[in-house]
Amino acid sequence: MATISMIRWLALGAALALAAPAVQAQQAPIKLGELNSYSKWAAFTVPYRNGWQMALDEINAKGGVLGRKLEIVSRDDGATTGDATRVADELVTREGVSLLFGSFLSNVGVAMADYANQKKIVYVAAEPLTDAITMAQGNRYTFRIRPNNFMQVGMLVEQAKASGAKRWAIVAPNYEYGQSAAEVFKRLIKERVPGAEIVAEQYPALGKIEAGATVSALEQARPDGIFNVLFGPDLTQFVREGNTRGLFEDATVLSLLTGEPEWLLPLKDEVPEGWTVTGYPWDQITEPKHKAFVEAYRAKFNETPRLGSLLGYMTVYMIRDAIERAGSVETEALIKALEDAKFDTIIGPVTMRGIDHQSTMGAWVGKLVQQGATGGMTDWTYKDGASFMPSEAEVKAVRKE
Repeated sequence: MATISMIRWLALGAALALAAPAVQAQQAPIKLGELNSYSKWAAFTVPYRNGWQMALDEINAKGGVLGRKLEIVSRDDGATTGDATRVADELVTREGVSLLFGSFLSNVGVAMADYANQKKIVYVAAEPLTDAITMAQGNRYTFRIRPNNFMQVGMLVEQAKASGAKRWAIVAPNYEYGQSAAEVFKRLIKERVPGAEIVAEQYPALGKIEAGATVSALEQARPDGIFNVLFGPDLTQFVREGNTRGLFEDATVLSLLTGEPEWLLPLKDEVPEGWTVTGYPWDQITEPKHKAFVEAYRAKFNETPRLGSLLGYMTVYMIRDAIERAGSVETEALIKALEDAKFDTIIGPVTMRGIDHQSTMGAWVGKLVQQGATGGMTDWTYKDGASFMPSEAEVKAVRKE
């Protein structure tokens, strides 16, 4: 009888051991909430979604995080602050997500930062660039991946010093991102280029530019330098009209984002050569990790990566790393794991600065050049974001916390 009992106990132990992996596999996934302007700004957000989807697939293929699969519940934010906060609330209350990430437009990003602060949930801003997200409207629950307006404009102004241009005109979309970038430019150009003055400012409504009137107003001011913040269809129309009327001839042009494939490729053979831009020369970056990313992305989606692709990919891996360090998805643990954390990304080391939750991700700065039927960047360098961040004193002066 003792022998039979022993056999039974051994059999039971073996069955439990075999069942253990199955029990582990049945653990609920870690749910992340993602929202973005997929229907309104597909040129950036669809490649961005491809990037985070590729990262998600890779992470789950390797076992997920903390022994659990990652699940991303994604929603369209309608490109409005009202829709974004409504969708965010659905993700938190109905879907039970552990954190939120995403957003494209800066005004939506500001609304999301406020929502995160009210609901006490971590929000990782992937794309919005307005300084307000990590400065005046910054809070302990909100973190940003991309270099903000202050950082990217600072990189461009650095390039303006050698141009000799003194009379500057500004053209920017009339909403949070454009207004923020213009204010930073006005401040930095006067601080860093002695004798510089602003002679014209044009703020067309986002997506509704009247290119002829805008170019005419700039022409009348006779600037020798132009700071451009337009993107998307507005940029294409502005470039076409400016080229036709010779606005850019003999002028120094500094242009935010124009070297990003999302906005550069639609220009085709109308690329304004010689503009100094921030962008993403994906095909010229030689770091092995980045080259592997490009190869995997092209194999998976049969297209070349955009900056959005890179950003979506980086964001999910940085969130994965933060969850691993936190050892949980509890909000306070995640905040602690993110603050001053160093991440080994496919473009090199990136740190999430603790004082303002702004990452040190940099940007590529170079000049536009026509390359066959499309445009590209030349004479570019990668500018480390850490060298262009606002000082800690500036942060403390404007943050409410």
